[in-house]
Amino acid sequence: MANNFLKLADKDALSKLLTDSNLHPVIVFKHSNSCGISARAYREMEQLDGVNILDVQQSRELSRELATITGVEHESPQVIVLKDGKAVWNASHYDVKAGAVAAALQSNS
Repeated sequence: MANNFLKLADKDALSKLLTDSNLHPVIVFKHSNSCGISARAYREMEQLDGVNILDVQQSRELSRELATITGVEHESPQVIVLKDGKAVWNASHYDVKAGAVAAALQSNS
């Protein structure tokens, strides 16, 4: 896992992330280790700092909970930008690009 990724692995971490989103936008990257498209998305997300990564194979329940909380249907790979506890932007598959995520952060700061 890249050094700039923060592992999101339990409900307490998700709760903290949602609280942090009240102070500034946060990035959640849903990643699958067995998917070639997700590997490409991983390389894109490595270009950004402060990315919270959720391994969907190891944390299926947490992934489902995030989908329920945000109303964003699960896909993988997927990036969700959260602000004030809500999803303000998301992308999946080939639309996961570092530049698009950076622009979403900028427009929601």
